[in-house]
Amino acid sequence: MSDCIFCKIIAGEIPSYKVYEDEEVYAFLDLSQVTKGHTLVVPKTHVTDIFEYDEELAAAVFARIPKIARALEKAFPEAEGLNIVNNNKELAYQSVFHSHIHLIPRYSKEDDFSMHFGNHMDQYSQEEMAAIAETIKQAF
Repeated sequence: MSDCIFCKIIAGEIPSYKVYEDEEVYAFLDLSQVTKGHTLVVPKTHVTDIFEYDEELAAAVFARIPKIARALEKAFPEAEGLNIVNNNKELAYQSVFHSHIHLIPRYSKEDDFSMHFGNHMDQYSQEEMAAIAETIKQAF
């Protein structure tokens, strides 16, 4: 895609701090460096988000995640964890519309990255949970 910043990075038209590349993926440092080592893993095939992946592309891209994560762990032994984040569509905080996975090393609770999962289990009965599960099953 000619106007996609990540496609331009993959093609070498825009410089990046590449950390890994093979025939399927390109991984490079996110310029924001939310934490030291914050890396983006992008498929070389332009897809907007997870909803455009086929099984083969998903297998190829997600198979590389542990390898790159282990490299981050080895490079930054002081990191105490790693978040893997994939935002899909604008409401879910996707800002570049070429699918990408964030690998964010975590150094402390004060490292300027946070995620919050609200607990709303008391708002759903067992019947409502079963209905939600059934709705999803029927969508396959």
